[in-house]
Amino acid sequence: MTDDLAGLDGAFALVTGAGRGIGREIALSLARHGARAVAVNDYFADRAESVADEVRGFGIDAVALVGDVSDHGTALRLVDTAANAFGAVDILVNNAGNAGPLNGIGDRAPFWETGPDEWGPWLDTNLYGVLNCTRAVLPSMVESGSGRVVSVISDAGRVGEPDLAVYAAAKAGVAGFTRSIAKAVGRYGVTANCVACGYIDTPATSMLAQNPELLTRALRPYQIRRPGRPKDVAAAVTFLASPAASWITGQTYPVNGGYSMAQ
Repeated sequence: MTDDLAGLDGAFALVTGAGRGIGREIALSLARHGARAVAVNDYFADRAESVADEVRGFGIDAVALVGDVSDHGTALRLVDTAANAFGAVDILVNNAGNAGPLNGIGDRAPFWETGPDEWGPWLDTNLYGVLNCTRAVLPSMVESGSGRVVSVISDAGRVGEPDLAVYAAAKAGVAGFTRSIAKAVGRYGVTANCVACGYIDTPATSMLAQNPELLTRALRPYQIRRPGRPKDVAAAVTFLASPAASWITGQTYPVNGGYSMAQ
């Protein structure tokens, strides 16, 4: 990917869940490729501030936005704060998500052994966070006649995972939501796409990387026998956020080492 291909023309980007891992790399990639400012959201203040400082190291303006995007009012407040700092959001990257309890991978269990009280952590950030943030930015994007919404999901939402049914449902829900939004706002010059990840080496998946036997087993379905890297995802997100992708909308791009293949 060349710089001119992925140039962001001085756009203002908001990245949710950007305090570490994939989100951090996306925020830094957008800064490197021509964003004029980046708003870094995270649940934890120290993470958000740290990545905002890294963005500023590229000579780019940045603001740390601390808050839980699964709460509708909080999402609206964060977008308002971002707009007050740097103007309307041109690029929204819905990256915030979790695989269960805050700070870790949730316990896997057959769906029929779970109940409604256990479904919330999978749905709140992974699905409602995307709805909340997208709702907050779309009015200004539609009014301006341009904008990019890119949501990071999981291949679990494309092919299913037997003991992660609710997580898969949330991610699949985002893909369906994105297609609907793409049909609704394309006429206004706004695009909406997803990037679907396979196994990415991040702090949240570090337990696999530390166990060679588990890692080997996890990588067997992958045609490229290594974990994905956050920069692999960031490259796809940066492209979809760029003017080069202005005629791409409603799509889900797998970044997954061949774990599953789009047709």
